[in-house]
Amino acid sequence: MSVFKEQISRIIAKLVLARDADSEHKTFGASDHQYILYTPLQPEQVAAFELTRGIELPACYKAFLTTIGNGGPSYMDSAAGPFYGIYPMGENTDEFAGAPSDYLQQPVNIYPGMTAAHWESLKHDLLADDLSDDVYTATLGRVFAGILPIGSQGCSYYHGLLLNGPYAGRVVNIDLDLAQPVFSFADNFLDWYEGWLDEVISGDLIADTAPWYGYRRNGSMAVLLEQYQSSADPAFKAECLDGIVAKTVLGAVTTDQLETALQHADEAAHLQWLQILTKFDYKRAKPYLLTAWEDHFPDIIKFIYWYAKDRCAEWCALVTTQLPMVQDGETFRFCTYLLTESQYPFGPVIAPFVHHTLADIRVTALYTLGKLEDKDAYLSAFISGLNDESEDVIRTALQALSGVKDPQLLPIYKHLASRSHGADSYILSNLKQRLEEYRLTLQQLQQMP
Repeated sequence: MSVFKEQISRIIAKLVLARDADSEHKTFGASDHQYILYTPLQPEQVAAFELTRGIELPACYKAFLTTIGNGGPSYMDSAAGPFYGIYPMGENTDEFAGAPSDYLQQPVNIYPGMTAAHWESLKHDLLADDLSDDVYTATLGRVFAGILPIGSQGCSYYHGLLLNGPYAGRVVNIDLDLAQPVFSFADNFLDWYEGWLDEVISGDLIADTAPWYGYRRNGSMAVLLEQYQSSADPAFKAECLDGIVAKTVLGAVTTDQLETALQHADEAAHLQWLQILTKFDYKRAKPYLLTAWEDHFPDIIKFIYWYAKDRCAEWCALVTTQLPMVQDGETFRFCTYLLTESQYPFGPVIAPFVHHTLADIRVTALYTLGKLEDKDAYLSAFISGLNDESEDVIRTALQALSGVKDPQLLPIYKHLASRSHGADSYILSNLKQRLEEYRLTLQQLQQMP
């Protein structure tokens, strides 16, 4: 393991620095692992595991287990590491399939840069409706052959380690709901682990909204900016930009440099550079946001809401002018976020959208009206929602009517109860909540004339 000696010394030192930098455990998973690793394994223990499984672990991973640590206090006894940490050696090897002794020895079938078509062909057999559990497990094992589960990211997401082939030692992000795997950008496990420590120490991962490690190119803002500017490869430049967007710390980079990058960006990169400048210097970005408003309205409102919530009021007039042209649910949703954040009197602007052709927009309109203190003034809008064909719209209207007691609603509630028999239970449960405000039960409602 002498080839990794210097890097291992750095990692051990950086674990202390990361723990000190994140003393409040704000990094995702840190409250569980607390930057603790248990005692390293003996080489003989690792060799015994390899012999039992008929595999050879990558040297970088073995160096970690035998010199840095194995297991810890986190989820599933994981050691400190990205997300919920690193599993103890040999534990949870069946996360990807029920027969790890079979699939771990097999050649890896995925690789960095694989096409969507390749992934679709690999997972195709898993999508059949009539697969038995045994066949599904065996097929899953073939898809994720040669990949050792090494940690959980939560829900269906894991990090895995490639055991063989030209990319042995690389870490890959796996989703058991079968989204295409995403390879980390590090060349091997130790680089991946050290990169995580660097991002914690810099402060970029010490945030509630930063569980991105391993999915984007990491490094300081200055390093990523230099790599972006010195490369002529569009794909590599896009990776650098994705990494820069995720940053929370400017470091040695100035907003002058960000503005210059925006001014010189080509069409493909312009919006991302505008997002970056908005994130770090809204005042400097505002003229560019105004210039881009007409052509990129859906993106601009997101940038403002994400990075300049306290300046939303400056954009209300433009948003209300643009609203009649909005024809997608996500853009409409962000418009409502901006209007409500700015305490704009949005009722008259939003109410007409309860009649929109898109149910998604009708849902958002009713939800937003439900936030008003004078929402009883929009009773006709809520009644329209209660009479809607969409169950999602009806549920939202019922929820939004919380606190509104108007005699006009009872006949509509009665009709809704009769036509909701056997329908979505959420409709009836929400209807019961509204009736409680009248001190009525469903049975009493149905007995009313």
